[in-house]
Amino acid sequence: MIITTTVIVEGAPVRQYIGVATGEVIMAANVGRDLLASFTDLVGGRSKAYETKLREARDVAFKEMTEQASQMGGNAVLGVDVNYAVVRQGMMMVAVSGTAVII
Repeated sequence: MIITTTVIVEGAPVRQYIGVATGEVIMAANVGRDLLASFTDLVGGRSKAYETKLREARDVAFKEMTEQASQMGGNAVLGVDVNYAVVRQGMMMVAVSGTAVII
């Protein structure tokens, strides 16, 4: 399946627009990760623990969107948008959406 932030795939015209496909994930960080992130924030630098968790959430959200697009009959998702948010302290949300199409 082709996943792209663009609205076209060069050399592959859209034959049918199917609908919006989405994937949303909310993940909580654990206490150890929170303490490590707090220390990192205090002394400066990157929080590898949170980056890993955020990457994991993004991957799951993309997998959900791709599976939904496939179930809808699509073989590509165009115009993909990725959004990140903090739901509350220690809880992160990743939401992805795009247009499921047949190319």
